[in-house]
Amino acid sequence: MKLFLDTSSLVKLYHTETGTEELDKILASGSLDEIFLSYITIIEFNSALYKKVRTKELSKDIAEEILQSFSNDYSNYTFIAVNYHIIFQAMDMVVKYANKGLRTLDSIQLASILSVKDTIDFAISADNLLNSIIIEEGIKTA
Repeated sequence: MKLFLDTSSLVKLYHTETGTEELDKILASGSLDEIFLSYITIIEFNSALYKKVRTKELSKDIAEEILQSFSNDYSNYTFIAVNYHIIFQAMDMVVKYANKGLRTLDSIQLASILSVKDTIDFAISADNLLNSIIIEEGIKTA
């Protein structure tokens, strides 16, 4: 099985929260060959964890442990470079889905997904808007 995880779903692998159990079931249900991530996930992952620190959902020490764990796991992921093709595809997606309110970083995640759509079995996002657009683009979701 090959899948793409956006940041909202990846965080669930490292920090137990709503949706973690469902993601664990998906990952346990088949042989996992490859997980694709956009390179922006590294930035978004840090931002998401420090937001949890600001909101006192996590201590700074725990957040730093999780960040280190993710960093140690980089070699387990296939990262999609954010190059000019991805940027222009993301721009097109912002225009295409302007009426839905597709945000900048989600458009880059979407463009990254589209770049591997013929390789992955499905994409996983915990963001409802992004997930609905992924489906609209004809990509299977979990």
